[in-house]
Parts: sequence; C-alpha cells; structure tokens
Amino acid sequence: MWVEKLKINPIELLLSCGNSALEYFTKRDLLDLNPGNITDLWQLPTVEKLLKIQNSDGSWRYKGKRAGEKLGENYELVETWRNLRVLIEMFGCDNRHLTVQRAAEYIFSCQTVEGDIRGILSNQYIPYYMGAIFELLIKAGYENDDRILKGMDWLLDMRQNDGGWIIPMNMFKMQEYYSLCQKDPIPPEKERPFSHMATGMVIRSFAAHPVLREIEPAIQAGRLLKSRFFQKDAYSSRQAVNYWFKFQFPYWWTNLLTVMDSLMRLGFSSDDADIQKGITWFVEHQDKDGLWRATYQKNNYQESDLWITYAVCRILKYFLNFN
Repeated sequence: MWVEKLKINPIELLLSCGNSALEYFTKRDLLDLNPGNITDLWQLPTVEKLLKIQNSDGSWRYKGKRAGEKLGENYELVETWRNLRVLIEMFGCDNRHLTVQRAAEYIFSCQTVEGDIRGILSNQYIPYYMGAIFELLIKAGYENDDRILKGMDWLLDMRQNDGGWIIPMNMFKMQEYYSLCQKDPIPPEKERPFSHMATGMVIRSFAAHPVLREIEPAIQAGRLLKSRFFQKDAYSSRQAVNYWFKFQFPYWWTNLLTVMDSLMRLGFSSDDADIQKGITWFVEHQDKDGLWRATYQKNNYQESDLWITYAVCRILKYFLNFN
C-alpha cells in the first residue's frame, strides 16, 4: 500500500481528529470506504452559517478594506469564491444545494459577452482567478453548463504561444496598475513566456472537467507546469521559489500541492521524472508527527495541517499506487 512508503502513517490521525467532514473524506478518498451520504455534511454548522450570511443576490459581503472599489474592483466576487471553496472542497456541497446555486448565479452574472469572469482586477482580464473559480463550479456539477463551456473556450483563446497562461497586468510595473485598470482590458502579448503561477490556477478548471482534462492543450499545460518545479516564476507576482511550498486548503494560489493535484487529475504517471521530484519532496518533508504543514493558518493550526495532510495523501495514494 502507498502508506507503507511514508515515514509515518497519518490515517489514524485523520480518522480521530474530531472533524466529521475530514473524517468523511478520509474514509472515502484514502480508504475507499463508503462513509455514508455526503448530504449529511451539509447540515453541519459551518454550512448553515454560510447560508445565513449569504446575500440575496448569491454573493457574500467582503468585510475588509476596499481600496480599489472606486476603480471597479468587485470585492464580493472574491468573497463569494472564498466561501465556495469551503462549501465545495470541505463539505462536498454541489449544485443540489441552494447556497451553491445562488452563488453560481452570482458568479455567472459577472461573466462578460466575451466569456470571461471580470471584476477582481477592475475591468482587466483575470484568467488565473477565472480558472480557479470555474474549477469549483465544475466540481459542483456545472461542467455542461453553456456558460462554463463558453468560459473554457475563452481560456483556450487566452493561451500564450507556448501553451501556458499569464496575468496580462503582470506585463507592467505594479505602479502602473491604477492608470491601466481604467482603460479597456489589456490582452496578453502571446509571445511572452508563460507564468507557472497563473497557469497553475487556470489548469485546475481543465483538470476538474471530465472531458476537457483530456484535450491536448490541457495536457500540454501540465507538461509546462511540471517542467517548472522548484524554479522562480517568469513574472514578479509570487515569483520566489519558496512559493512552491506555501500550502493551504482549500486551494488558492499555485504551489507544489495544487499542481500535483492537477497532474493527478490530468492522468500523469508516477513514471514521469518530474512527477517523481514532487513525490520525493512530499515523502521527505513529512513531519515527525506524520503531518504536512499548512502555511496560511488562522485559528485552528492543527486542523489546517490535517486538511493539508489529507490533500497530500490523496495525491500520494494515486501516484504511489500507480500501475
């Protein structure tokens, strides 16, 4: 079994953590057991709380500072995605749940006639956030929705010549942002090299899609990503090598864990030399208590580490058992 290749078996810790949702996914995804009806998780307090504070239009109110609101930045769009991450990834909610339905319709209301979701960077293109947002909607059951398919076509059109993606605003210096964001959306210069940070977020939507994960552009993007393991990004945003090892769950930015998860869903093999680099890093960096560490933690430190450990084990199970 795959756990025999680890320094310590973390399964017992995950099963006895006291978090019923995490215990459910451990049984289902790591032990191949039937943990019961996933809709039971939808009755848990966190899900109920998010339902109660959801706005009537399906969004959630962002409570922080709004420095870019005058420039058209949509803080509710970011907050809606933030909460959907929790509902879908940690509680298995899908489009049968009213909260998810309402949130999805709010997100689709931010879709332009071109097909992209816009508002996080004012009126500028955001292929990276769009990929991460569509990943959730696809997982929630919207994979055949015409609005999803239109958006996925838009993402394909936005690729660089090398097959990856960039954030067009990253072609400029940060101090130019406030003047540029008041103009028409700036398209990417296609001859520039891809950004693995941006590509890693975009590819999650393709990796989640049961059909589009098999198309050649998605596989090509996966090849590009794995070729960049442990290297600096080509652009200034989150450029340092150590961003490969900054983990959080549910996923946000690109890191080794999110990319390995996408490569798993894209069907890459553990025979691949780059994949072996990722496997080796995780095996060697398991802590003495059997866990892997979350980087962005707020209140419950151990629970954050447990979710990261679950996510790491999910990919190691796939790759270490690969035939």
